Amino acid sequence: MKKTISYTTQGTCSRQIEIVCEDDTIERVQFLGGCSGNTQGVAALVVGMNIDEAIKRIKGIKCGFKPTSCPDQLALALEKLKAQEA
Repeated sequence: MKKTISYTTQGTCSRQIEIVCEDDTIERVQFLGGCSGNTQGVAALVVGMNIDEAIKRIKGIKCGFKPTSCPDQLALALEKLKAQEA
């Protein structure tokens, strides 16, 4: 089953994350705003990955002295996507 979410980020340079998943696999991730190379890299790395595995790997990553990061915000978005199923 295909699932999508448009997640508004908080505390990062990126403004929004668009995610498409098929069952429990990430199909597409697009960051709006942020450091282009970094966000494209993170998005490319998680495509094809299981949602739970991606959350486990990227949740809690910080950007410098900020309490969050684009990868951390992606993990939060994926958790919200999973919660919508319940």
